[in-house]
Amino acid sequence: MIDANTSLFCLIGNPVAHSLSPTMHNQALAAIGYNGVYLAFRVLDPAAAIKGIKALNVRGVSVTVPHKIAVMEYLDDVEETAARIGAVNTIVHDKGKLTGYNTDWFGALQALRTRTSIAGKSVGLIGAGGAARAIGFGLKSAGGRLTILNRTRATGEQLAADLQVDFLPLEASQLKGYDILINTTPVGMHPDTAATPIANTELSPQMVVMDIVYNPLETRFLMEAAAIGCQTINGVDMFVFQGAQQFELWTGQKAPLEVMRRVVLDALEANN
Repeated sequence: MIDANTSLFCLIGNPVAHSLSPTMHNQALAAIGYNGVYLAFRVLDPAAAIKGIKALNVRGVSVTVPHKIAVMEYLDDVEETAARIGAVNTIVHDKGKLTGYNTDWFGALQALRTRTSIAGKSVGLIGAGGAARAIGFGLKSAGGRLTILNRTRATGEQLAADLQVDFLPLEASQLKGYDILINTTPVGMHPDTAATPIANTELSPQMVVMDIVYNPLETRFLMEAAAIGCQTINGVDMFVFQGAQQFELWTGQKAPLEVMRRVVLDALEANN
């Protein structure tokens, strides 16, 4: 029931029409009996959006591409880990103060740890955006031997320098030697499902291959990896784990993790 006491939570980004965050978070709020609603807003101007969030007392915000870095300058505070990462995907509004957090790195590590260890493994990270920045921070913290792989040299080199790891241009890289290969780009996301970040000839069966895209559930990248014998991890686990941590930051209550996972999987199956 929506009334004058209903708390508002939202997603800001561009695009957002594909996002299952409203489906996941609304079901989670209902599952614990929390009087709140979660909406998605396509945002072109993050500065104006942050002003609106404050003015309308929006309680919590998910931030997606392309605003994870841009929003930081408009917040009142940024939590230490998010500041070190240099990207924010979560905003908590408390008594007029907006604080930025990052739950992407936590979600990615939790997803990986359901299938493999990280310490000492060679990891190729495709992409150099806000998600790559967060996941790269987590991988390095967990003891992974990380290389940033990106088509645009300048942004890839900058991220590698910030994380103090290696950089290689994606098109010139030999990828078969990595233990773990992760796509952090939106390549292959609905509706452009025929796209893939690399050729399948760059894959080898010993790899653990992860894609943070969750719509579709099995991207072309993952299907081609599975076909040659790679162990694959789709984007749902990361999406749910990072969303659960957001939920707990906003509400102060334990997230109904299995409810969140089931509603996302059901929505993806219904769309396919």
